Amino acid sequence: MPDEADIPPPPDVRGISLDGSQPHVIDAAENAALCRSVGVEPATDGTAHPIYYFIATQIGMGLSVAEFCAAFDFDVKDGPMMAGTAVRFLQPLRVGRPYDVRGEILSATRKHSKTLGVMDIGEYRLNLVDNGTVVAEVTNSWVLPRRQKP
Repeated sequence: MPDEADIPPPPDVRGISLDGSQPHVIDAAENAALCRSVGVEPATDGTAHPIYYFIATQIGMGLSVAEFCAAFDFDVKDGPMMAGTAVRFLQPLRVGRPYDVRGEILSATRKHSKTLGVMDIGEYRLNLVDNGTVVAEVTNSWVLPRRQKP
């Protein structure tokens, strides 16, 4: 295992905006289909399944997955892996509401793993915003393995 001092620093990505350009609307029919696919009936009060915290933020953020990886000088074909997600709901998510997605990359940390070798851990925050009010705060982290090229 290399000494941590021998590992070059990760790319400087802190603060890169992930703000979406278009609001994301949770479609009622898609919500109903998703709910039924996991064995629950859709809510009758207009609330969406909570998993939309992830779906809406990923669809609505300002970069595609490939573009997000490229910001880290990482090729999406090399296999990014989700390391974790945390959400704080401030209000229930609702179908038919246009949610703006606002966020940024928080950090990049380079480490050495016995299994993966050198890797970056990228952490980013995305908020779902309804008419100026944050309704969900989401923090995700991804592992970007820096596989040795032949």
